[in-house]
Amino acid sequence: MAAFPDSFHYGEDYLTAGIAIAIAEGKIKGILSSKARDAVNKSANDVKTIADGEKAVYGINTGFGPLCTTQISKEETGTLQKNLLMSHAVGLGDPIADVLAKLMMILKVHALAKGFSGVQEQTIDRIIFHIDNDIIPLVPEQGSVGASGDLAPLSHLFLPLIGLGKVRHKGAFVKTSEWMKAEKLEPIELGAKEGLGLINGTQFIAAHAVKVVERLQNVLVHADIAGSMMVEGLLASVKPFSPELHEVRAFKGNRHVAAFISNLLNGSEVVHSHANCARVQDPYSLRCMPQVHGASRNAWLHVKEMLEVEINSVTDNPIVFSAEHTISGGNFHGQPMALPIDYACLAAAEVGNISDRRIYLSLEGDTPGVPKLLLKETGTNSGFMIPQYTTAGLVSENKGLCFPASADSIPTSLGQEDHVSMGSIGGRKALRVVENVEKIIGVEIFCAAQALDFHRPLKSSKVMAAIHDHVRSKIDHITKDGVMNEIMETAIEMVKNKELITVATETAKTEGVSLETSFSDEFDNY
Repeated sequence: MAAFPDSFHYGEDYLTAGIAIAIAEGKIKGILSSKARDAVNKSANDVKTIADGEKAVYGINTGFGPLCTTQISKEETGTLQKNLLMSHAVGLGDPIADVLAKLMMILKVHALAKGFSGVQEQTIDRIIFHIDNDIIPLVPEQGSVGASGDLAPLSHLFLPLIGLGKVRHKGAFVKTSEWMKAEKLEPIELGAKEGLGLINGTQFIAAHAVKVVERLQNVLVHADIAGSMMVEGLLASVKPFSPELHEVRAFKGNRHVAAFISNLLNGSEVVHSHANCARVQDPYSLRCMPQVHGASRNAWLHVKEMLEVEINSVTDNPIVFSAEHTISGGNFHGQPMALPIDYACLAAAEVGNISDRRIYLSLEGDTPGVPKLLLKETGTNSGFMIPQYTTAGLVSENKGLCFPASADSIPTSLGQEDHVSMGSIGGRKALRVVENVEKIIGVEIFCAAQALDFHRPLKSSKVMAAIHDHVRSKIDHITKDGVMNEIMETAIEMVKNKELITVATETAKTEGVSLETSFSDEFDNY
């Protein structure tokens, strides 16, 4: 990962998924600078001028959706905005994770601070207060169709600004009114267009995409590590990772994976022990890792690039350029992110699919020295047979989740919003698929470490030896049946916590081994 700055200027600096997560984790301080405050105040004054005038401008002095032709008096503009938040807070289901709600606030502040939405400075300051003090609004996971922005979840996110809804405080959700009373805070009095500016936008979709980018990148690196361990454990050839092969089909992801795996395995006695064996070629799940893992890396790179455009954009409606120039358009529509999110979902699922195939291969007993079911004494012992049932089930579940949410559209708002993106559903599905793949890769590491044990005393490369040692520091070699799920969970936690990446990086640095490829910066930074 690239080094992050100590602070981030909302509305001015360039936001990435990594920076957004660092702000959410308290590693970077988000600041509303004087320059951004000037832009915010100018936009708020422009909106006030419009609201005081006679010309009808959507969302400022008119109703919403199918009521866009109903003009509202300037005395009623504040009531209109408050009613908007209350009426649109129709979400259902479990609350989203706190980090997602926090990311939504961070992304929204960055968009509002650009000064095109007419939201007051004090309103943005209150949102930043929530971010900085971990006062997290309760946001139900269901209710958005990803079209006029994520209306329902954003309404729940900002109900606390007007004293409604719930917030998580000291580990539990409490009524906002109770929290405000304890903190001696008053609700915000919304001005013209503020409610609309708060709930128009794609921050629910984008927050999910931020986490997809983070977690899928981690999965992809661990998939290469697990696959490398399987190459050793199943005595597979390293020729498919030769650079000249990938120069004649030069996809970035393919070349990166081939080079990374080659670097991981460089110097392995296990690999060189069967250099002159009679096997001509390996099954696809071993031989085609650069092509399959690489394709998923290309998809990851695409969603990351699209996300960075999105989270540095203004997704409000109408957009206020000046008191004389507003445009009611469609920047709130989730389609630009809905498609790449569905692509990323499929990319994640395929990494799990090929991982499960390698797990199955490790159980067949066709590799010299590696027993069937990865256990020397079977019959009374089932060995590693049943963990593969679990990964097969996860792979099948992922297949069902891979139907693209963006392929659907159901008209809403009495036909005013007659095409919607469903990107919110795609984001939720993609995160669930990535979580399943984390589990599959964890099980593969569990199995690959077992397979590699049978080739001792041959040594792995320095990096792979350190990775294997780390696994063995937490998981013993299995010699007889026991309760497997706790061991599997231990391996999965290694993946989630990015432990093996840390081990590989630190070992490479200590031993003077290069794990870099031509595309390391593109694929390792987000």
